[in-house]
Amino acid sequence: MKTPPAYGPYISTRRPLSRRHFLRGAGVALSLPFLDAMLPTFARAQASSSPLAPGAKPRRMLAIINNLGFLGSNFSPSGEGSDYKLSPYLELIKDHRQDFTVLSGVSLPNVYGGHPTEVAWLTGAPSPASSSFRNTISLDQVVAGKIGTLTRFPSLSLAVNIRDRSLSVSGTGVTIPPEDRAANVFKQLFVQGTAAEVETQIRQLNTRRSILDTVSGHVKDLEKNLGTPDRERIDQYFTSVRSLESRLQASQEWEKKPKPAVTAPVPVDPANPAQYFEKLKIMYDLAVLALQTDSTRAITLFSACANTPAVAGNFDLAITEAYHGLSHHGRSPDKMAQLRVLDVENFKLFNKLLAGIKAVNENGESLLERTMVLYGSNLGDGNAHLTDNLPTILAGGGFKHGRHLVFDSARNYPLTNLHLTMLHRLGIEADKFSSSTGTFRGLEMS
Repeated sequence: MKTPPAYGPYISTRRPLSRRHFLRGAGVALSLPFLDAMLPTFARAQASSSPLAPGAKPRRMLAIINNLGFLGSNFSPSGEGSDYKLSPYLELIKDHRQDFTVLSGVSLPNVYGGHPTEVAWLTGAPSPASSSFRNTISLDQVVAGKIGTLTRFPSLSLAVNIRDRSLSVSGTGVTIPPEDRAANVFKQLFVQGTAAEVETQIRQLNTRRSILDTVSGHVKDLEKNLGTPDRERIDQYFTSVRSLESRLQASQEWEKKPKPAVTAPVPVDPANPAQYFEKLKIMYDLAVLALQTDSTRAITLFSACANTPAVAGNFDLAITEAYHGLSHHGRSPDKMAQLRVLDVENFKLFNKLLAGIKAVNENGESLLERTMVLYGSNLGDGNAHLTDNLPTILAGGGFKHGRHLVFDSARNYPLTNLHLTMLHRLGIEADKFSSSTGTFRGLEMS
């Protein structure tokens, strides 16, 4: 008697490809991206239902965050458009009024949770305070990936009083460790190594390229057993590998070229974190040098006020408490007075930074005209940990400035729209960045 047919779902006996599958070569292994072939058959079925050209006018970006924000009443201007009235803090940068735009009523959609939002300021990744949070690529790293080979350093990630967090995040969501020692960065930028050191670096770059070349050769056998979606993913994956190879090649070429000569001495890093403003000034000066010498087109600076003790300095009012404690002032007049002193000093330094960039002439044009400076915070109110209505200034970059752009304070406009506009200004074609809904409304090219 024949066994009746089993009417039921077809079960594939083909074993899924292991997530731990590697492409091997030259004694190393390169792990694969996640593919449909790594899923069981059912899960697979359910899952399926302008970079700037060399020689063109260089454009750059510098993004600076103060991760405790500012006293809102002293930052926010009144009025809007070009006739707005400067606030007490903005008065400190009034010499550059026609070089910056103030943005009100902006925030990062679905980025909430107080202090942890600092890591999403340039990514827009949602829910950074969540235990399941995974960050996404930051604005500067998109820039580095697209036009980074045009300069010796694809990007610079700088910090003051912090080493384990930065504004820069890779395409896989991994934080890029910042450099908090200006002297180290200066030496990398401007101090030429010996001939032997240069050759050693070139050999290391060649080794990394040969590894990628060898491993890439093993993909052909793998592709024979993959479906169309997986082959597309593999193609995207190896496009990234080839991009990395080209960056390694560019790095090799840069190693052969002399570093820029500057007259500035190697900076001396203050040892005490209480010397916050001395540290910040040195980093600002370093950023100007890096931009002026076209050593990079993308710089981020994480100003970790939350990690800063009672700030040392010759102020009109003695600072008696750590920066973080002052930001949680609870409306205490004494704490607010001390915080105001620190805010004022921050804006005085920002004023000098803008002046320094503006003073540099690059082929008949101010360096500020070619450099977008994004300045602000992830907190609209540090005292209450609010992450809406973020204090934001965009300076330079060849935009029409001198205005206050005001959006709905209850339903904020996406700051990620500004990120997208910045990419476009750098000549990078993109339809979207993170949660952006379009380019930033109201910003016009000069």
